[in-house]
Amino acid sequence: MAYEWITFSLEQGVARIALNDPKTMNAANEAMGHELVDAFDIAAREARAVLLTGEGKAFCSGGNLAAAVELLGDPTRDFGGQLERSLNAVLIAIKRIEVPVVTAIRGAAAGYGAGLAAAGDLVIMGESAFFYLAFRHVGLVPDGGSTYLLAKAIGRTRAMELMLLGEKLPAAKALAWGLANRVVPDAELDDAALALARELAAGPRSLGLMKRMTWDALDCSFEAALDTERRFQRDAGRSDDFIEGVTAFGEKRKPSFTGR
Repeated sequence: MAYEWITFSLEQGVARIALNDPKTMNAANEAMGHELVDAFDIAAREARAVLLTGEGKAFCSGGNLAAAVELLGDPTRDFGGQLERSLNAVLIAIKRIEVPVVTAIRGAAAGYGAGLAAAGDLVIMGESAFFYLAFRHVGLVPDGGSTYLLAKAIGRTRAMELMLLGEKLPAAKALAWGLANRVVPDAELDDAALALARELAAGPRSLGLMKRMTWDALDCSFEAALDTERRFQRDAGRSDDFIEGVTAFGEKRKPSFTGR
């Protein structure tokens, strides 16, 4: 697939996927969603980590409201249609890909972009970046998985505050609340995010298993989580990377993992 709305590159095991419509601050649209799903499909086959970011001054400004204006006169309009047709599939792709995903946020992670940013396994933000659940200001409800992802990450009351009041959540507060893992100076965001993704890409196969276990744990019982840990420990222990890790430990050297 030729990409019009995103950029994609693969280097040193890291697939860098970037939303690429700077004139709208990377507003999400249906075609962009299809391209993102395709890029994650390639990354699932060829990469050992993914870096998801935005080109230009913003991560993602949300859904493209300008494109919705033509629907206002139609009483049967369905602004959620593009979620079903493509954009929700992006969130599912991020969850299901068996390699870690780093989301790197500069500027706005607004609307749909807030959920997209929060879906990362690790979230790194520039100092001036912010989350913005702006839906109340246009009479819509949150999407991009944000009702689920934010409530799980920061709790129901804080998620409600962001959604019901529609106030911006700056990077420093996002870090304090547990919605971000790291905050760095804006000028250092790209390098810091790439370094983090490369560190993950150099890790063992078990990182992907850790990701799957943690996502599953969000919605399962304690007993089910224990069972998952037991099964995945078997799988990790049968990997080449486990052999390398134990061998390197015995030889007092740094392991060289292959992701297998």
